[in-house]
Amino acid sequence: MPRNLCLTRQCLGLVTRIECAIRPLAGDNGLWTLLFAAGMTGEQPSTLKSEGPFAGPVVAQHMLQAIVDNLTLCGYELARDPQIWCLHLQAYLRQLNARHEQLA
Repeated sequence: MPRNLCLTRQCLGLVTRIECAIRPLAGDNGLWTLLFAAGMTGEQPSTLKSEGPFAGPVVAQHMLQAIVDNLTLCGYELARDPQIWCLHLQAYLRQLNARHEQLA
């Protein structure tokens, strides 16, 4: 499974989009997180969220696969669209890393 992917769902003429990314947390401690941006296609994301931390990228990928499996049951489909909210996810990751450093 790739470390970046996009899912979409069409309902009543609107397209909902969820972008997912697996990224390492700062600190070189082997912790990884899942990042999600969700919203309507063609707009800014309305929600940014994370899950984790996870002990390594393989664990994070397994969790992402479980989430994707669940979302496909809800009508989402994998899209080959390029990620358009990657800067939003990067900024959110910086916030997570800053919070993580404060707790350490």
